Amino acid sequence: MSDEPHRAVYPPLDTLKPVADDVWIVDSGPLHAMGLALPVRMTVVRLRGGEVWLHSPTRHDPGLQRAIEAIGPIRHLVAPNVAHWSFLKDWRTACPDATTWAAPGLRARTPVKTSGVRLDHDLGPAAPAAWAGEIEQRVVPGGFGVTEVAFLHVPSRTLVLTDLIENLEPEKIGPIARPLLRLAGATAPDGRAPAHLRFAINRRRPAAQAAAREIAAWEPARVIFAHGRWFDRDGAARLRRSFRWLLD
Repeated sequence: MSDEPHRAVYPPLDTLKPVADDVWIVDSGPLHAMGLALPVRMTVVRLRGGEVWLHSPTRHDPGLQRAIEAIGPIRHLVAPNVAHWSFLKDWRTACPDATTWAAPGLRARTPVKTSGVRLDHDLGPAAPAAWAGEIEQRVVPGGFGVTEVAFLHVPSRTLVLTDLIENLEPEKIGPIARPLLRLAGATAPDGRAPAHLRFAINRRRPAAQAAAREIAAWEPARVIFAHGRWFDRDGAARLRRSFRWLLD
């Protein structure tokens, strides 16, 4: 691995890292997109009944699977937007008793249909019975078939997003990409949704703004997302700052 991809990620990789009671993250990557090496993150939640919920599964690793199964059986695999689904099939194969959940519109995409991944249920604006009362959810819609489902783990007040905030640290980005990502609005400490996602969401701005206001009203203690330095404290204030392009 070259120095730049190695610098981009948050080691140790493919390892459970505790965040709050019944909440963990798994840092992985790098993923390569548009010539960039990007860190990526999965969120792991243990539900009250002991079942485990994986949000935006990262690459499958047998050792990681064993570590997760030590805290509970893996029963829910969540693809929260139309971009974060590519590792779902591997986890579904390794965890045949798990149910797969898909963001609205995901199953209609050609790469998804040709991949052979099984999607059991579509996510909606309200939590399904499987985690109702423990995890709240809201759909943030956009144009061009773009959607993201946001989740709040109620007991720990942990907000789980995917790409609605990207907070890439400048020192982890190559010098050529750094100014471009800053212009796109995806760099720390002022991370927000990247420019292409803001463009899509603004196609359905009234509905997206209403959802964003409901998410902000959750007043999370912390905010986890897929790319970059997540907000481990002052979650409500930092969320409002990152969402100001949509809330104002």
